[in-house]
Amino acid sequence: QTGLSRFGDHEMTKVLFVGLEPDTVDYSDPALPPGLDAEKIHAGIAIAMRQMSERGWHAVLCLVRPDTAGAMLASKLAADSYDCVVIGGGVRIPPKNLMLLEALINVAHKAAPGASIAFNTRPEDTADAVMRVLKGT
Repeated sequence: QTGLSRFGDHEMTKVLFVGLEPDTVDYSDPALPPGLDAEKIHAGIAIAMRQMSERGWHAVLCLVRPDTAGAMLASKLAADSYDCVVIGGGVRIPPKNLMLLEALINVAHKAAPGASIAFNTRPEDTADAVMRVLKGT
């Protein structure tokens, strides 16, 4: 794959940004930054989406619920092709989410074998995570 997907009349990098629905996050988890809340997550997501757009990428947000995350991701990946799938830090960082992270990585690997997989540490560094993995392809 060239790292670019067909979008409209021109080639454009396509990114699927996967994260937990903010209302499903346990903000008392000590693995998460103190003071984190749904409002801060939404603000960070808005920054991430703007940064990816400013880089000329077509980014799609996929907020999942833990009980249906795999099916939701599979559905998004079946509907379109992506150059990169970013799995957010809210899924990856808390140790209790290990099985959820594992499930999402396996769904992405099977449903989008040509897509790079990136990990952010917070929404605001999502574009940098995408750039990091796309440079390696």
